[in-house]
Amino acid sequence: MGYYVQLLRWNKPSGRLILLIPACWSLWLTPTAPPSLFILGTIILGGLCVSGAGCIANDIWDRKFDKKVIRTKERPLANGQVSLKAAWILLILMLMFSLFIVLLIPPASRNLCLLLALLSLPFILLYPSAKRWFKYPQLILSICWGFSVLIPWAASESSLAGGSSLVFCWLATVFWTFGFDTVYAMADELEDKVIGLNSSAISLGENSIKTVSFCYVLTSFFLALAAFKANLGLTYWPFWFITTLGMQREVSLLSSRSKGIKTSGLHFNNQVRLGSLLLLGIIFSKII
Repeated sequence: MGYYVQLLRWNKPSGRLILLIPACWSLWLTPTAPPSLFILGTIILGGLCVSGAGCIANDIWDRKFDKKVIRTKERPLANGQVSLKAAWILLILMLMFSLFIVLLIPPASRNLCLLLALLSLPFILLYPSAKRWFKYPQLILSICWGFSVLIPWAASESSLAGGSSLVFCWLATVFWTFGFDTVYAMADELEDKVIGLNSSAISLGENSIKTVSFCYVLTSFFLALAAFKANLGLTYWPFWFITTLGMQREVSLLSSRSKGIKTSGLHFNNQVRLGSLLLLGIIFSKII
């Protein structure tokens, strides 16, 4: 059973949280926030299933390459602890569970959420292969993450209307994702070059850290606009300020450390903490 949990990456909560954080940004920025416990629970369960499906699809595509990369060679599909057939069965189950969760959403929102979920599916399944044919596969992952903003908003509001807060939250999520996943790709940069895989870290080369910094600047900028349009109170802004400084501090640390698994992993985990801090600021601003 433990190998299947590893295949779903449910043993690594940071990867699940970094998807759910933008979803919760969206929920708490909606005009009707705070969200109901039912909608919140539905989004969390859906996020766990969808992210699990994405991880399985990634491992199915990369099972031969994963054996050649230090960071991934012990993944259960790469080292033979889980069979390819079992992985496909689990992938189908996760997709079915995801569909079932969407169908639990209240009727007023269900059709729109179902449409968005179906639109997101090609990107989720396409992303693992993108590193073979696209110079910036992290951009496709960013689009996947963007749906984590659209679907919660639609579930809560029964539409994608509600002003520019949604647009700004979506843009912030896309740039944030491209930034942290570019850093994550730095861990495999040397090995990916040897194998012949693409990543934004490889394509950007010496400009990768500067690009990550700029992505985080845009993330903070768009989150500020989203908060302003959502009429968040003064409580929010100290959280935003600390988060903005924290993101740039993390980039400066990248410049002073050698690239590697530990550096990328630490940066990734700290982005989870910073994103959570920002979410806390949004929540406090809404309830105080």
